[in-house]
Amino acid sequence: MAQQFDSVDRIAHATIVTAPDREECLALALDMAAALVCQASGPVPCGVCRACRKAREGIHPDVIRVKRPEDDKGRPKKEIPVDTVRRMAADAPVLPNESERKVYLIEDADTMNIAAQNAALKLLEEPPRGVYFILCAQNPALLLPTVRSRCAVWSRFGGETALDPESKALAEEFLRQVARGDRAELLRWCARNEDMDTRSMASFLDCACACTVDRLTGRTGGEGMSPAQLLALHALLERCRKMLRVNTGVKQLFGLLAVDAIAERGV
Repeated sequence: MAQQFDSVDRIAHATIVTAPDREECLALALDMAAALVCQASGPVPCGVCRACRKAREGIHPDVIRVKRPEDDKGRPKKEIPVDTVRRMAADAPVLPNESERKVYLIEDADTMNIAAQNAALKLLEEPPRGVYFILCAQNPALLLPTVRSRCAVWSRFGGETALDPESKALAEEFLRQVARGDRAELLRWCARNEDMDTRSMASFLDCACACTVDRLTGRTGGEGMSPAQLLALHALLERCRKMLRVNTGVKQLFGLLAVDAIAERGV
C-alpha cells in the first residue's frame, strides 16, 4: 500500500528515507516523490493523476533519480562520487518542467563518498525554491552527521521519526508562552532552560518547528496566533536551527528566542 501524506507541507525539503530492504526504501521514496508532484488537492499521492502515473513509471521530468555510476560492464560502482553531486547541484536551479516542485531522489545515498556528502551540504541546507531531495539509505549511520542534521527522517514502518516526548512537551510549553505574549515571563522561561546541552537543544528546536507546522496546518489549535504570526515564529525557529549547526551556543539561542519570538509575532 502506498504511503500517503495529508499535505506536502509535511514533507521536508531534505529527507532521509530508510528501510532494511532496498526495494522498500525505494518504494517509500517514490511515494514521497509522487506526493510532491501530485496534482490532487487531498491526501497525496492520489495515484491516479497524470503526474502520479508518470512518477511511478519513471518518466516524470521533475522527478530525477540520482544513481551510482556504472562501470564499463554496466554494473553499479561502489560509491556515488563528488562529480555526481556537483552535476545535481548545477541542475537544481533549473526551473521544473511540469510541476511546481522538482525532486531529486538519490538512490543508495549512504554510498556517497565523503567528498560527495560534503558537496551536498549547502544544497541540503539551502536548496533552490521548490526543490526537494530524498535520500534513500538502508544505513543512515553511514551518512555524515552534518548531512543527517540537515534532513528529516522517514522509515517504511515508523513513518516520520517520532519526536522525543520530553522535547515535544517543552516545545509545546514554549509555544504557549509565546502565545500569551508576556515578554517578561518568556524571558524567565528561556533562562530556566538555557543550560540544556546541544543535543537537547536540537531536539527542542525540531519539536518546536514541528508543533508550529501542526498549528499552521490546523492539526492543532493556534492558541490565538494568526497564520502570519506562526509563519514568523517558524522562520525564527528555523534560523535558530541553522545557527545551532554552526556551533552557536544554546544560551545565545535562548536569548534570541526570548527577545524575538514575541516581537516577530507583531505583538
